[in-house]
Order: sequence, then structure tokens, then C-alpha cells
Amino acid sequence: MPILLLVVILGIVEGLTEYLPISSTGHLILATELLGFDADSWALFNVAIQPGAILAIVVLYWRTFRDVLIGLWRREPSAFVFTRNLIIAFVPAVVLGLALGDQIELLLGNAMVVAWALIVGGVAILIVEKIARPVEGGGVAALGVRQSLVVGLVQCLAMVPGVSRSGATILGAMAMGVDRKTAAEFSFFLAVPTLAGATALQLFKHHDQIVPGMIGHILIGAAVSFVVAVVVVKAFIAVIQRFGFAPFAWYRIVAGIAALLWLGAR
Repeated sequence: MPILLLVVILGIVEGLTEYLPISSTGHLILATELLGFDADSWALFNVAIQPGAILAIVVLYWRTFRDVLIGLWRREPSAFVFTRNLIIAFVPAVVLGLALGDQIELLLGNAMVVAWALIVGGVAILIVEKIARPVEGGGVAALGVRQSLVVGLVQCLAMVPGVSRSGATILGAMAMGVDRKTAAEFSFFLAVPTLAGATALQLFKHHDQIVPGMIGHILIGAAVSFVVAVVVVKAFIAVIQRFGFAPFAWYRIVAGIAALLWLGAR
């Protein structure tokens, strides 16, 4: 397979899965292995194209970010609470990521870990959907410190490939009584500092692995992921408000079982 085609495929996978509760990292690892490439060799590329997906959230929610910045300038309480909640939820990932970064990297090419995580995560989604009693809220700015901290702690589970950062944060929020739409949007907003920080850290640590030809591939992959993510995020909110998260749970379980069968047979 031509490398450029793989770059485009991985860009599509990143944009398609980053904000769905099905694990973008897990799907990128499985896609790379399925197409006959070594997942470890492409681990840095998979992280480096994340800015495309980050930009999608900035573009789609630019009014929200603008209003928060203006609100901070005007010292509006809601803007400070919004910012406080993101910072509180972001800090656990920073602390754990810096402390266990090397151990986490060892898992980034392990397709078997991904397969099991997809299955366990799917079952977890079904359980939370069954027992959670979310109520209508006033958006991210209406969340409390405890809710934000729990979401941040749960997000750390996504450092295991296949768990899903968006899935962990959304379910963590719903378990705390947050409605589906607010939980999903909190996950989107939290992705901006989290993914940006993870990308910057990996590029800093492994900048010596980036060769001139790879930069072009990264830009193409990021551009593809941006376009796909814009489309996916718009549709995602409508889907979960109508059908909930169960369809994604069953997909995870089926995909995980199929991955286990494939990995066992190859």
C-alpha cells in the first residue's frame, strides 16, 4: 500500500473516532496493524495528526471560546467557572501523564490491549446508560468542582489505548448526573488542552524521529482528520440525544471481539 494512502486512511480514522466513545488511539493501532504496518512505527504520527481534530472543535465552537475570553476580560462569573472546570479536569491527566509517560508509551502499539479495552469499555457504557440519572443542566459553566474533578480523574483511564478519552469523560460526567449534551460538550472542550498537551509532549520527546518527508504526511493527515471531525461532531450530538450511547457500546463490543479473533488467527 502506498504510504500516502495510509496517511489519508489514518487521518480519516482519527477524525472519525476522536470524539466518539470508541477510542481513536485504539482504532489507529488496529487500522495500522490491519493494513500490514507496524503500529509502533506509526505511533508518533498518530499523535502528531491530532491538532487537526483539535482545530475542528475550535472552529465549531468558536463562539463559545470567544464568549469565554470576553467574559474573562469582563470578569463574568460564568466565564471563570467554565475555565475553572476545564483546568480542574485537565490537571489529573497532566500529573499522571508526566509521571507514567514512558509506561503509557509501551502500550501504544499493543493491539491486544486495545481489543480487550474496547469490549470492557462497551460493557461499561451499557451499565452507565442503564443506571445514570442525568438531569438537564446549564452547560459546562453550571458544573461543580467535584463533577469536574471526577471527569478529570476518569479521563486518565483513557491513557490505556482502547478505553477512549471521550467515552471516559462523557460517562464520568453522566455518572455525576450531567445530561448527555453537556457531558459530550465538556468532553469536546476538555479535548483541546488535553490533546494539545499530549501532542506537544510527544513531539518534544521524539522530535529527532521527525524527518522532512514525515512533516508533509503529518500535515495531510491532520487536514483530513480536521474535515472528518467537523462532520462527525455535528452529527454526534444529534445521535446521542436521540439514541443515547448504546449503539457505540455495542459497536465497541463487536469490534473488540472481531479484533481478538483476528489477532488470534493471524
